[in-house]
Amino acid sequence: MKIQKRSTALAAILLTATFAFAGCGSDSDDGGSASDGGSGGGGGDLSITMLPKNLGNAYFDTSTDGAEKAATEIGAEFEEVGPDTASPDAQVSYINTVAQQGKSALILSANDPDALCDAIDEARSADVKVVTFDADTNPDCRDLFINQATAEGIAAKQLELISDQIGGKGEIAILSASANATNQNAWIDMMESELADNPDYADIELVDTVYGDDEDQKSFDQTEALLQNHPDLKGIISPTTVGIAAAARYLSDSSSKGKVALTGLGTPNQMREYVEDGTVTSFALWNPGDLGYLATFAAAALVDGDITGAEGDSFDAGDLGTFEVGADGVVLLGEPFTFDADNIGDFDF
Repeated sequence: MKIQKRSTALAAILLTATFAFAGCGSDSDDGGSASDGGSGGGGGDLSITMLPKNLGNAYFDTSTDGAEKAATEIGAEFEEVGPDTASPDAQVSYINTVAQQGKSALILSANDPDALCDAIDEARSADVKVVTFDADTNPDCRDLFINQATAEGIAAKQLELISDQIGGKGEIAILSASANATNQNAWIDMMESELADNPDYADIELVDTVYGDDEDQKSFDQTEALLQNHPDLKGIISPTTVGIAAAARYLSDSSSKGKVALTGLGTPNQMREYVEDGTVTSFALWNPGDLGYLATFAAAALVDGDITGAEGDSFDAGDLGTFEVGADGVVLLGEPFTFDADNIGDFDF
């Protein structure tokens, strides 16, 4: 199996020397693993290129590690390429190169839902199967989208976590991003409905929703205000990575540490110290390693003809089990992943 990374500095060379590289792309002298840009053993007729939003991003390094693991199990040639900065224009040259080199499949986290479609269409016309993950394109542009979690699943997980942490009763508040954030508002609406309709949450009262505008200091200040305005507050849900980290920082140095629960959506690297010092019991996101692993098996299934991307198709995804294609070519990884003291040390993003 070939593992290789390419960045923006190589894009022009790749475009002008495509056919020269096409015949020898698997003969690089690089050594090591996907995480350091080297190559592993193995090989085969299946060749997969992974194109994240940008390189040097710990989140995408983790998804690439998962993709590399899957490629090893499948026996596929695998490479990661990408720009240094996350922009759609920076991704186009890599998509063009994949098409010109006749790769079997492209796994892409799109920097724009529409701007990449022309380049993707060219790749698909060259028989490249295109699987998006993490961030989708227009559904007409690709074969499959590997979705990390549904809005319903994200909302349900956050309520489940806060309920567990406050013993199923008490006052809670929400620290959101901006008041017009579409995804945040969708999750909040679903949480409000669930609190009203689910008897399991009959003793939990949502007393306030505030907005930190995804600004660290404002989110910090809003946390302080919540505690001052609601002295009986038992828990805070912050469905934004900026907000949960700022709230944890405030709680960690306050008399409310250990008394007011905090959960929401965060990343292991920003939340590790607060889990380890007892400020936060658990929080959620999704496992980007599993996301990359699933995307690679989906790409292989498309190339092998096991699936076409039609609704109802199913395929095997190794350690993750069997998955089914839903409407609009969407494959759902599953419910958000819970991070706590037992597993947070296993992740680096």
